[in-house]
Amino acid sequence: MNKRLHAYYSGSVHGVGFRYTAERAALSLNITGWIKNMADGRVELLCEGEEGILKEFTQKIDTIFKGYIKNSEFEWGKATDEFNGFDIRF
Repeated sequence: MNKRLHAYYSGSVHGVGFRYTAERAALSLNITGWIKNMADGRVELLCEGEEGILKEFTQKIDTIFKGYIKNSEFEWGKATDEFNGFDIRF
């Protein structure tokens, strides 16, 4: 069953390849959605996929950016199937 994940990451997450790394990981796992930098220094992520795959995705991000992420917030919901791929928004 597909789920929707809305997440915010804070810490030293701008200028370290966070969005590009997340995009590559999402594409390799067939996750749809988007990621973007926010003006307040956080990174916002909105994505959909199978719940287990989304958890694998967030664990990958946590592992790669362990020294950069200070806090992460997750909100789970029902998938809307509105996305066709995964991209970086500006």
